[in-house]
Amino acid sequence: MINKSKRNLFVRKNITQDVLKKTGLEKSLTAFSLTTMGIGAIVGAGIFITPGIIAAKYTGPGAMLAFVLAAVVCSLAALCYSEFSSTIPLAGSAYTYIYAVFGEFIAWILGWALVSEYLFSVSAVAASWSSYFQNILAGFNWQLPASLQAAYGTAGMPHAFFDLPAFIIIMIISLLLVGGIRESARINAVMVILKILVIILFIVVGLFYIKPTNYHPFLPFGMKGVVSGAAVAFYAYIGFDAVSTASEEVKNPQKNVPIGIIGSLLIATALYIALSAVLVGIVKYTKLNVADPVAYALHFIHQDWVSGIVSLGAVIGMTTVLIVFLYGGTRLVFAISRDGLLPHVFSKLAPRTHTPVLNTWIFGIVGSIFACIIPIDKITELVNIGTLFAFAMVSLGIIFLRRDPEFKDLDSAFKVPFYPVLPIVSFILCAVLMLELKLFTWIAFFIWLALGLILYFSYGYRHSIVRNK
Repeated sequence: MINKSKRNLFVRKNITQDVLKKTGLEKSLTAFSLTTMGIGAIVGAGIFITPGIIAAKYTGPGAMLAFVLAAVVCSLAALCYSEFSSTIPLAGSAYTYIYAVFGEFIAWILGWALVSEYLFSVSAVAASWSSYFQNILAGFNWQLPASLQAAYGTAGMPHAFFDLPAFIIIMIISLLLVGGIRESARINAVMVILKILVIILFIVVGLFYIKPTNYHPFLPFGMKGVVSGAAVAFYAYIGFDAVSTASEEVKNPQKNVPIGIIGSLLIATALYIALSAVLVGIVKYTKLNVADPVAYALHFIHQDWVSGIVSLGAVIGMTTVLIVFLYGGTRLVFAISRDGLLPHVFSKLAPRTHTPVLNTWIFGIVGSIFACIIPIDKITELVNIGTLFAFAMVSLGIIFLRRDPEFKDLDSAFKVPFYPVLPIVSFILCAVLMLELKLFTWIAFFIWLALGLILYFSYGYRHSIVRNK
């Protein structure tokens, strides 16, 4: 009995059957849709904040090198994701890949960790969106009551109780996603283009105010500072995971999903590098340790009219992040529910829009509650570790994917180059970054996993469709 129980814990999905059968989700996304989704998730408010902080605290004027290094590390995981998504074009991202390679128990642990990533990412970005949006309102002399401006316990806001704007924006985006993925993708694409135009506007205006002396010394903290800065910059790139969750709703996923993942990563990296180079050229790096370095730089060169546009761009940027992460989270929960590990209601599709309506509303409501009552600094601590865990497992999974004869009959339009070196290096780098995280993050991670194990053995283990077959 013991051996059978152990074997059942690691039962694997028959991916070949799942790839061939129709799932009910509408295939309407193209390579362009996926690329704009990836950019929407990667290039959020962080591009207006992190380059200044990295320059001031870690790298000096060489901040762009930190983003290059972070992009290299992240691209290794992106290559592994691309091969998996090309071979197994199903919803669920890393959860589905690991279910096929390592079995149900490991897949549940990873899927549950990713649920926390998406849930807390939505909550954290919504709280940031609320702050920027209220700054824009303040420019028109409009102000919400103090009790509705932020979550209870937010630093510097003793009278705050509930973050009303964060709640409203998540509900609006949930309504948008319920209306269908094609419409959501179109709106996201328009907002991504607007966001890129705002970034380009800053770069073009800033070019005329660069002082070459601001680039000296180029690396005042040495290469160690670049590595430390890359660890901070790494988290700016994690959004491409959401692209692979869309696999079942993509036309020609074997080709288009890798294009979306790699294309969005390359474009985002170029934007981060260009903005960083201009920013440190305008203002001495020692002055950039502020909450809004891009706006500060524009005030510094007396271009206040651009500063207002940049604030609007930050709000648009965070809106696209919310769209992609809320979408990715609902499709992850959809995949887990379809396998029987969560209640069936989460995988029920609306006949007209072919979207998981109830799933979307529940996910949005839970995310908005977290955003409204938990301070943002506490939420963000919980995002990083789930992502790195997923990256590490996907990187390791490529080796087992290639060696398993079960997957040899599946078509794959993309293969990780320099196999098996790159997947192994990617796994090691992700593990190293995980070890750099704070003790509080690890404690919270294990508490979250403990809750997940309780849920799995009380519900998922008995209702698993794969096991019951």
